[in-house]
Parts: sequence; structure tokens; C-alpha cells
Amino acid sequence: MVLFQELVDEAQVGELVSEEKTLSVIDLIFNGGTGSIVIISVLFAMLAVALYIYFERLLAVKAASQIDKNFMNQIRDHVMTGKLEAAKILCAQTDSPVARLTEKGISRIGKPLDDINTAIENAGTLEVYKLEKNVNILATIAGAAPMIGFLGTVIGMILAFHQMASSGGQAEMGALASGIYTAMTTTVAGLVVGIIAYMGYNHLVIRTDKVVHKMEANAVEFLDLLNEPV
Repeated sequence: MVLFQELVDEAQVGELVSEEKTLSVIDLIFNGGTGSIVIISVLFAMLAVALYIYFERLLAVKAASQIDKNFMNQIRDHVMTGKLEAAKILCAQTDSPVARLTEKGISRIGKPLDDINTAIENAGTLEVYKLEKNVNILATIAGAAPMIGFLGTVIGMILAFHQMASSGGQAEMGALASGIYTAMTTTVAGLVVGIIAYMGYNHLVIRTDKVVHKMEANAVEFLDLLNEPV
């Protein structure tokens, strides 16, 4: 009977230890005090903004990269046959940066080639600006989020050591360790947000560069078309 009771006591102690070692993310957030809650809330808001910008820009860039493969062939046929209005209508019906650049070039036909090239370049600058809209916010979040998280950790460490100093160096190590690892959660949260924003930013930059390259290739093709002998 005594042996059975000892086994029961050991089992209960083991359950208590396992419960003490189990710590959820929610506990880490809400046990960190007001400062930790505020900073992690700010980081979550930054994460929401980053995800919104990423998916919104991804859809916009994807739409900008889609264009009919026969578009330039149709433009060539219209220009070579002198049907400039038909070419402009085709460009207006095609919602893409390439079509808008081509339309800008068609509207300048009859003027010096340098003027046409300049008009296309200016229109291209505006199109690139539209594609890169709000992408710099992702870069800002990627850099600021880890620093904000580290700020929360530094504040938590200061409070933990202030508690130890206020108690005359007699603070319990358990309480001190709890304050420190809870404060570290803000750094983890900041790094997670920063990594997500950084990866999203670089992915958008790569996709945007591909669209810009396609715009440049079509602009060169259009200028070459104007140089062809009639």
C-alpha cells in the first residue's frame, strides 16, 4: 500500500513538472507584461500590413506580366499597313504596361525617333513606379520589425534587472529567468515578421524585374519596327 502511494505521488509530481514545462505562445505574449503585449501587437499589425501589401502587389505584377503573344505581331501588321487608329484601339483594349508603352509610341509616330524613344522611356518610368507601389514599405518592415522586437527584449531585461536590484539582489532566479525568456519573445516575433517581409520583398522585386525586362524588350521591338523599310 505504501509502495502504491509512492508511485501515485511520483506520477502526480511528474504531471506537475510537465505542466510547468508546457508553455504556449499565448502565455509568452500575455505573461510579458504591458510592454511586451504592446510591442507584439505592433509587430502583428506590421505582419498584417506586410502580408496585405505582398499579396496585393503579387496579383498586380502577375496581371501586368500577362499579355497575348500575338500582340506585337498584330501591332506590326497595323503599323505596316498604316492602320494607326486600329493599333491604338488594340493597345487600349489590352490592359498591360507593354500595351500602354506601345500606345505611347504609336501616338508619337511621325516625329523624330529620339522623341518617340523619350516618350516610351517616360511612360516606362511611370509604369515601373506603379508596379513598385508600396513595395518599399515591405523593405521598411523587414528592417524595422527585428529592431522593434529587440527593443522589447531590452526593455524586458531592464525591468528584470531592476526587479533584482530593487530586492537587494535577493530576487528568486526562477522569477528572474521567467522575466528574461518572456522578454526574448519580442525578439523572436520581430525576427519572424522581418524574415517574412524580407522574403516577400525580394520575391516581388524579382517578379517586377521580369515585367520590366519584358517592357524593355517590347519597346526595343517596337522601335526596330519603326526603323524597318516600308
